[in-house]
Amino acid sequence: MSNGFNVPEKVIYVCTGSKCKKKGGKEIGKTLRNLIKDMGLKGKVEVVKTECTDRCDFAPVMSFQPDNAWLSYTTEEKAKQAFQDHIIHSDKTV
Repeated sequence: MSNGFNVPEKVIYVCTGSKCKKKGGKEIGKTLRNLIKDMGLKGKVEVVKTECTDRCDFAPVMSFQPDNAWLSYTTEEKAKQAFQDHIIHSDKTV
């Protein structure tokens, strides 16, 4: 049994419900995981796939926490820019 687990400083929730998945949600999650790995932020930042967020009209949807920043109609480019804004250049830089 483990002694516990690390709680990341920041979490990115990516909807992978059916509509978001069809519009690229799954691929966006993979892109963000690769950015985290490439920048050495594993353990500090985590991507969590979520089921439907009930915002299907705005698919794909994602959220950056603890900033509580939500993105709609997200593209890979928008996700990368939001990663820079909310993870790399935020007030609480990791």
